[in-house]
Amino acid sequence: MDGGRRSGREAGSGFRLCHTLGHSQRSPALRSAVVPIALVTLALLALLTTAGCALQEGDAGDAAPPKTPAQENRLARETSPYLRAHADNPVDWYPWGPEALEAARTSDKPIFLSIGYSTCHWCHVMEREVFSHAEIARDLNQKFICIKIDREERPDLDDLYLKALEVYFDAIGANRSGGWPISLFLTPDGRPLGGGTFIPAEDDGDEIGFKTLLARIHDGWTTNRADLEKNADLLTRGVQTALKPRLVLQPVELTRELVAGVVGQLGKTFDREFGGFGFDPADPDRAKFPNPTKLSLLLYEARASSDPKAKAMVLGTLDAMAAGGLHDQLGGGFHRYSTDRAWRVPHFEKMLYDNAQLLEVYAEAFQLTSDPRYKQLAEETAGFLLRELADVGGGFCSALDAETEGVEGQYYVWTRGELGASLPPAEAALVERIFALGPQPDFPYGHVLRLRRPLVQIADSEGMSTIELERRLATIRTRLLAVRKKRPAPFRDDKVLTAWNGLTIRALARSGRILDRAEFVEAAAKAGEFLIARSRDERGRLLRSYAQGEARAPACLDDYAFLVEGLLAVHQATQEKKWLNAARRLTEQQLDLFWDERLKGCFFTALDHEKLLARPKGGLDSVIPSGNAVTARNLLRLATLTQTDSYRDKAREILELFAPELQERPGAMSTMALAVAEYVDQPDFLATEEHGRGRRSRGAAGIQLTSGANPKSNAKSNAGASPEIVTGKVYLDVDRLPAGRSCRVLVHLTIAEGWHLNANPSGSEFHDPIELSLQSKSGTKLVQLRYPRGKPFPLPESDEQIQVYEKKASLYAELAVPRAAGGTTERLEFQITYMACNDKTCKPPKTITLKFDVPVAFADEEVTTINAKLFPAPRTP
Repeated sequence: MDGGRRSGREAGSGFRLCHTLGHSQRSPALRSAVVPIALVTLALLALLTTAGCALQEGDAGDAAPPKTPAQENRLARETSPYLRAHADNPVDWYPWGPEALEAARTSDKPIFLSIGYSTCHWCHVMEREVFSHAEIARDLNQKFICIKIDREERPDLDDLYLKALEVYFDAIGANRSGGWPISLFLTPDGRPLGGGTFIPAEDDGDEIGFKTLLARIHDGWTTNRADLEKNADLLTRGVQTALKPRLVLQPVELTRELVAGVVGQLGKTFDREFGGFGFDPADPDRAKFPNPTKLSLLLYEARASSDPKAKAMVLGTLDAMAAGGLHDQLGGGFHRYSTDRAWRVPHFEKMLYDNAQLLEVYAEAFQLTSDPRYKQLAEETAGFLLRELADVGGGFCSALDAETEGVEGQYYVWTRGELGASLPPAEAALVERIFALGPQPDFPYGHVLRLRRPLVQIADSEGMSTIELERRLATIRTRLLAVRKKRPAPFRDDKVLTAWNGLTIRALARSGRILDRAEFVEAAAKAGEFLIARSRDERGRLLRSYAQGEARAPACLDDYAFLVEGLLAVHQATQEKKWLNAARRLTEQQLDLFWDERLKGCFFTALDHEKLLARPKGGLDSVIPSGNAVTARNLLRLATLTQTDSYRDKAREILELFAPELQERPGAMSTMALAVAEYVDQPDFLATEEHGRGRRSRGAAGIQLTSGANPKSNAKSNAGASPEIVTGKVYLDVDRLPAGRSCRVLVHLTIAEGWHLNANPSGSEFHDPIELSLQSKSGTKLVQLRYPRGKPFPLPESDEQIQVYEKKASLYAELAVPRAAGGTTERLEFQITYMACNDKTCKPPKTITLKFDVPVAFADEEVTTINAKLFPAPRTP
């Protein structure tokens, strides 16, 4: 299973699924170079072709006695739950670090590297069967330096050595794919020799067991080391070539055709019967992942371009996932992926990053359709996050395990006997009809609950209303959850990962605004404050992982990009400037540490990161978005919010760097396509993203560009701007914008009777003042902004008073027009963020947008003064 960096598929037999990825591209040249050496020397590369995922669990052999605290290995001092789970192994584990690498160098022993994560079922099996095996541990300790890595804590090392495993499989011509656990053998200086994934302890027919494998590798290292070193050099060059940042030899223009190509590619692999993507008729029952990055792109296109095909694909997938076993029908939230095409039987771990992204997707589906089913699903998913994964400090834990007591799915599945013992007979019978219980369980340990049909159809067949069915179903869920909570609970990985929390912060903030759920926004803000306070080092740099009261591991690109994205979403939801300021500071730090000045884009690791075999820079999505794509989206928002052109320039450089690859691999870069769409659509994309109830709207009733008594405007209006409280009009003092010069602008607000707005300044740090900002297509800037003086307003039950505007307010400023805009039509969007109150209540902060197009005169061309009576003093154009 893929726990965070790459999408993948499971390969195996029945429910014995190995943690593998899709096949990578074959490398004939590398294969021809490596295999002959292996065949001549009978060394490692030939030995490992059969090592990997066994179809049957091997005998654990002689398990080592449990260690006392004094006998625990070095992993007992780590904070990662996955590493700590191996602290009492008889294997003398090291965590990755200088101590381990120095031990390998000075002992001149090869390294055995094991990479996994805490919710990986087969990682657990290997720990029980292999790393607790006394004889195997003795051989490992005597002949190897053993290093254990939590892939979620060190995605840089996971990416690097997963690629090494893929290159190795390609080199030997094995029809295998990478996955977890990763079991690699390295030279003392860290170059890959070869390896596999899950390897059973004992031989099983043609399958080489780990015990035999260790003996042969040790023999090969002592008798044929020179050939193995040559193989390591070849594999290292293969890894470096695969991860080398690509040069842009043929630039690709940033257009909407690029986006259309990605949407078209998604349509080609869309499963029209069961939803989802990556469908192959030749392999119809392959594992299926939710792919929220693809869903997000399709939702954007459904809104921005009114694309009916995009809408049908995304809603069809969301409906199928929600009805299937992938969705926890009792407790909310979603499991990792489906083992089958129809979303029936999942792999049962629940990951933070999946549920965060799906929360936002379902909330946006409600925003698009107003269908209450999507609102309910979003709220249930948020409820799962807040109930099951929220840490008391404010952050969010990484995952819930798939297994309890060594049995995968045991916590979630039901036998008929258990259902009958938990419910009255009538309700038990109704459950069998609602949740598609067949004659035989669809999973070895019981039935996976899933909806047979939509609830409205079930209600019709049961002869009751949908409301009545939902009421009875709520009662059933409550009773079954009470029983389920008495079972041994799945293990919770309590690492607070910065990147995954960034995704969660964004999802909670955005869904909170869409669904009008203030507690979601509050949870997002609390998590943001936690990370800013706890997950940084003494230099103020972000760290990757927080656990056991300590932040560790260097932050990677995703940590910066996703946290910035989350903080911008909180700013959007609260209009508090501190979030924008924090996002901007982190972005500047990110660019200092990760930006490639020569070829552009961001590396995955910082410039002073420990030296590894390669320093990758990629744009592909995995189960999470591409860090470079998210960075581009962040820069576009910052450019608009701060009126800083250099941010937009850097966003463009990222998109231009990856545009050729986007054209070549459209199915793997949905977030990059989304960033291109936002870049091309700007300034409309912010309005498209924010359109919806309780959010920033695209227009405001009453907007007009006025010349005396004769309106001259093509302004758009939108009823979603609460015209009953605030309406706005925009006036210029010239008939056209003067290129290379400035003109004056008046934004006049009319405030409904009985309401007032906090003035700027408001006179109180606890009362957000009104703020005016400008977005423009050609770079026109708002300067010399002057707010009117407010009227004193006494606060109830307080000696304090604030400054407010009542009935009307006139905001004056100047527009600085770029010389290069001459002869074009400028798009102006004035955004007014305000808090409206009356004697009884205060509305949440709201932003209305006054949007229109206005012609720009050529540089040095005369413009005509208009609206002279509206401006305090005449001016010369």
